[in-house]
Amino acid sequence: MAGSLLGNAVRRVEDPELLIGAARYVDDLQPVGLCHLAFVRSPYAHARILFVDLEAARAMPGVVGAFAAADLPIESFAPSVVEPRIRRYALAADKVRYAGEAVAMVLAESRAAAQDAIEMVEVDYEPLDAVIDLDAALLEGAPLLFEELGTNLAGGERDDHGEHVLDAAEVVVRARIENQRMAVAPMENNAILIYPGGTEDGFALTFFVATQMPHRLRDAAARMFGLETDEVHVIAPHVGGGFGGKTGLVPEYIAAICAARLVGRPVKWIEGREENLVGMNGRGQVQYAEMGFTRAGKILALRLRVIGDSGAYGGFGGVLVMGPTRNMAQGVYRIPAVHVEAAAALTNTSPIGAFRGAGRPEAAAMLERMMDLAADELGIDPVELRRANFIERHEFPYTTRTGMLYDVGDYELPLAEALRISGYEKLRAEQEERRARGDSRLLGIGLACYVEITAPGGAAGEFGSVEVHGDGTATIRVGTTATGQGHATAFGMIVADRLGIPLESVRFIQADTAEVPRGGGTVGSRSLQLGGAAVSDATDVVFERGRELAAELLEADPADIVVTESGSLGVAGIPARALDWGELARAAVQRGDPLQAVVDFHAPGPTFPFGSHVSVVEVDTETGAVQVLRHIAVDDAGRVLNPLLVSGQQHGGIAQGMSQALWEATLYDEQGAPMTSSFATYGIPSAAEMCSFEVANTETPTPYNPLGAKGIGESATIGSTPALQNAVVDALSHLGVRHIDMPLSPERVWRAIAAARDGATDPWREPPPVFESLRLRGAPAGDGH
Repeated sequence: MAGSLLGNAVRRVEDPELLIGAARYVDDLQPVGLCHLAFVRSPYAHARILFVDLEAARAMPGVVGAFAAADLPIESFAPSVVEPRIRRYALAADKVRYAGEAVAMVLAESRAAAQDAIEMVEVDYEPLDAVIDLDAALLEGAPLLFEELGTNLAGGERDDHGEHVLDAAEVVVRARIENQRMAVAPMENNAILIYPGGTEDGFALTFFVATQMPHRLRDAAARMFGLETDEVHVIAPHVGGGFGGKTGLVPEYIAAICAARLVGRPVKWIEGREENLVGMNGRGQVQYAEMGFTRAGKILALRLRVIGDSGAYGGFGGVLVMGPTRNMAQGVYRIPAVHVEAAAALTNTSPIGAFRGAGRPEAAAMLERMMDLAADELGIDPVELRRANFIERHEFPYTTRTGMLYDVGDYELPLAEALRISGYEKLRAEQEERRARGDSRLLGIGLACYVEITAPGGAAGEFGSVEVHGDGTATIRVGTTATGQGHATAFGMIVADRLGIPLESVRFIQADTAEVPRGGGTVGSRSLQLGGAAVSDATDVVFERGRELAAELLEADPADIVVTESGSLGVAGIPARALDWGELARAAVQRGDPLQAVVDFHAPGPTFPFGSHVSVVEVDTETGAVQVLRHIAVDDAGRVLNPLLVSGQQHGGIAQGMSQALWEATLYDEQGAPMTSSFATYGIPSAAEMCSFEVANTETPTPYNPLGAKGIGESATIGSTPALQNAVVDALSHLGVRHIDMPLSPERVWRAIAAARDGATDPWREPPPVFESLRLRGAPAGDGH
């Protein structure tokens, strides 16, 4: 019956195919004539390439071809949006700028033959000094990645006001905070299979690829290879996770397409785990934060100077510091003055890309650490300090000092619920009891209140279509691309709920540019609020057309036509007078106008989910070991359509956020050699390291889409990380520990305790002078409505 699904926990329709192993990924596809691709990668972080000798590799058994940069019929391209003068090649041509950069490639009849052959490629390098540290990269005299730029500053900007915003503050807290680089580490690495043309589908270029954004890849490939977009066919089959790391046309994909066109055969590249851990990285910031307060605890100002790691080619890290991190720096608080200076640094490390939250977790982690530092300095409970500074419910819509227009908010609501679930007062009492008896295992209670931005490009729109067929089934087509989120279930529920068609009779089509003409893909937690809204609007159009047709055929007033308990359209109160959807669809086809609707939904602006997390930890002061006892998450993503899907996103987000706080970090030695290129050295936790999560939701619907829904995919990651970090520092604050950078390893925690005993507790040091040279951004956006 219509109206009976939304808001209920409905099991995922995607799961049976995944659980029985029937799902097909890129690596499952084995076309006739397939060649396997492997890359020769630089062992140096910075070196000139003197020559590449491929002859021995070409002579190896099973080798189809071997290529260096000079062999590829492709020009250099500009990978950086912050510094267009930076150029890159699909294979490094003149020098390498990070360890693991591809220098050559080999095609062979088997994967094993390709791996054997790359060992025979001889590359002569002239090693150069490397720079890894963000602060050091921006100092005068640092080794330059691009000599023609004369600097490692890829880009940057600063507000043209407010260097003195802290002058009126009675109390100022300061901290240098590292938000560490992490590996995205999806279950499925990068993967692509290219058909170079002349295939039965009639396209000049077809490829299957593990991506979150098929249409973006189609358009990028068309531009790169001089084709029209309708000559390129991109299909994303099942994708084993993305988390922001599978959005672009990476250089290896460009090289693979070149290889397929050169040999005229299908080519497949499946990235190895070591390649992925080295190459697919996110986050990476150093934040110099200063926050001013009155002695009573009112926030007066925030000054933030932040360096974003852009890696070797000015990657996405530069966009993050000047975009999401800056934009969300004000968070949930009324801050009368905000001054932000953001710099993007080039380093001899792999380029930074997006990773679950993409700049928003970094902003929240900074702000929530500063609030706890202030609470400690002012002697105010962290809860009360936050409550005293919340933007209040009646003030929405609210324009922040960084120019964000928050749609709706009620920040006290999830905080009160999180405190209730956690039993906050009892936890504080237990903490005091442990301290009083001199217990070596101390209790820490960490709090984080956050707001984030989802669907920031909502005005660009999203495609959705719904069609009802003569057999009574329906088909959804949508421009988003699921990588495990449950889109088929969520979008199918919208259609089933409105039309009364059984969920199992709703077919879901995505991620095929021949089947779906356009789409923005899945990033920024945009799918339900844009793609789902498009499907919702299309479903409404189909319903109204079906109702009008039913009214005509049943000789009734359209206003009297309703969905019956059996899922038919009939006259209200007269069960015998009804038509099922199959009959209506067949009648529509006979009239030459199929029962179908196509919608491009455009939102008036992004939405701003929010929430509060409480984390409870136990810290062993003798070893520095941290054990998470409880984690409570109360997230507000607007209207909840399927609580099962929402809680799944919360659980996954908490696990990733907790993992950043405690375990994960991509590390390099001083020469730029990767130190975390396998799961033996990179700290991915298992379920055994996690506690049971306690998740709940408040619902503050947004007016920006017909569903009232905001994004949920990244919220719990944003809230959990600072809650965990605050909990560990809170456990040790009475010992004099003021701040510990992530990941909070036993060694770091133990050293922080030892440093506090020696009186070394100041987390501040002066930032490098590069901020003085940044271009001006403009006047402040305003504060309030």
